[in-house]
Amino acid sequence: MDLFENNTKKNAPLYERMRPETLDEFVGQEHIVSKNSLLRRAIESDMLGSCIFYGPPGTGKTTLAHIITKTTNSNFVKLNAVSSGVADAKKVIDEARKDYQLYGRKTYLLLDECHRWNKAQSDSVLAAIEEGCIVFIGSTTENPQFSMTPAIVSRCRIFQFKPLSEANIIKALERAVLDKERGLGKLNIVLTEDAKKHYAWVSGGDLRTALGALELAAKTTPLDKDGQIVIDKTVAEQSIQSK
Repeated sequence: MDLFENNTKKNAPLYERMRPETLDEFVGQEHIVSKNSLLRRAIESDMLGSCIFYGPPGTGKTTLAHIITKTTNSNFVKLNAVSSGVADAKKVIDEARKDYQLYGRKTYLLLDECHRWNKAQSDSVLAAIEEGCIVFIGSTTENPQFSMTPAIVSRCRIFQFKPLSEANIIKALERAVLDKERGLGKLNIVLTEDAKKHYAWVSGGDLRTALGALELAAKTTPLDKDGQIVIDKTVAEQSIQSK
């Protein structure tokens, strides 16, 4: 990592810095990534086929896609359906075919907001999916059965993500407060139990919201007489919008 990349990572929002990098760090969605689940076995054996991650914001869809690419020996390309079109998809596919033919290496195509692609855009990747040079991972907050073209949906396994439990949110907050490399561990923060519960309740299962509020509180709360940043329920209420 060069100096520019290092500075960019340091200045990234807390939820980006704390993004899990392994399946063991991943929080929540136990129903699809538990130790003996189909999805986890497929990821660990590098046998994952095309799939769609569907669920509310802040529940780990993009994070799990990133973990998959780190776990496998494949290429990884990310597109956003709002800003990409057929030309972008064809460029990715051309490169993927070359890599597949020359080295036998697959390319994972992560498409955020995948429900935004129209039929022509979706059809542009169908042949590559069937050839096996592209493994498609769509990420969406909309039910793909109603918001995506049937041709894509029929070639993908759908995994539904659920809002994180309050226990999941609290676990992630505690990790962020203690982590000295990626989190807030160097700031000497005291996060009270009431504050944790408030963040967990108000965030409604959205970890991105909870971590954003925690970071705001940490940056705006002055040190007390003992040199600590105390984030209690009052501070928590001020740093996160009402449910």
